Amino acid sequence: MERENQTSLKEFILLGLAEDPQVQILLFAAGLLIYLLTLAGNLTIIGLIQTDPHLRTPMYFLLSNLSFTEVCYITTTMPKMLWDLLSGDKTISFAGCALQMYVFLTTAATEGALLSVMAYDRYAAICHPLHYTLLMSQSACMWLLATSWAIGNINAIVNTASVFTLDFCDSNEIVHFFCDIPPILHLSCSDTSFTELVTFVISGSIMITTVSFIVLSYVLIISSLLKIRTAKGRIKTFSTCSSHLTVVSIFYSTAIFTYMRPSSTHSVEQDRLIAVPYTIITPLLNPLIYSFKNKEMQAALLNLLGKKEGCPR
Repeated sequence: MERENQTSLKEFILLGLAEDPQVQILLFAAGLLIYLLTLAGNLTIIGLIQTDPHLRTPMYFLLSNLSFTEVCYITTTMPKMLWDLLSGDKTISFAGCALQMYVFLTTAATEGALLSVMAYDRYAAICHPLHYTLLMSQSACMWLLATSWAIGNINAIVNTASVFTLDFCDSNEIVHFFCDIPPILHLSCSDTSFTELVTFVISGSIMITTVSFIVLSYVLIISSLLKIRTAKGRIKTFSTCSSHLTVVSIFYSTAIFTYMRPSSTHSVEQDRLIAVPYTIITPLLNPLIYSFKNKEMQAALLNLLGKKEGCPR
């Protein structure tokens, strides 16, 4: 009977970022604008890469898949958050919460893996230009993409299962705007030490591996750049990496701070604010940071707009 009472929760309540009605209106307007801009930016990238023959390269193939992942990533959390702010109905079913966590963790880990693959792509292009087409062949790109999604799914399956097999008692209010691991663990009346260990080992292993791969790639890139005699040549070559490094820094700094800390240092109020940069802001900034600063992407966009203007009515 005690076990049945502990696990009888049918739904959770997402408290969101604010409870003040006036603040919620502002958050809805800002959130809707950010979501629409994120969709527009990332879908534009995908469309340009698919339609422009000059962008049919491994780097842009990976970039289009990163943009697709970003669309899935933000769509996991933003529509529900916007509905909660608009309707005032902040409930989410037990199964719905588990599904949201699964999809979020899948896309988050997949994005991290893709960022490491993109670092490898830059390493292959700069350090081994003569073998680049072999190292980043179509089959190699597809294999790396499939591996990234496999890593994401393994991360999500293990973590979601370990969290939602815990017992949940009276409180069902999640101090967050989506179903994330730390606030869900905060509600459990079970001993969460094993689940925390699982999260630390699985998510930590993925983060350490992908970050190490990125760092190693850039160490080799920098060592190769030092062999270039002119400073102008070094800057020009490294400019293809600067956008990637910016995205990596934003994504990993907040993710590591959220998931790699012990539970004793977690603050539910702090965590939901820290989640905003890597769940909402990063998908918005990626098209601006990684693509639209790129001259080839700009040329493809101008070419597309020029064709549309030149079409007969």
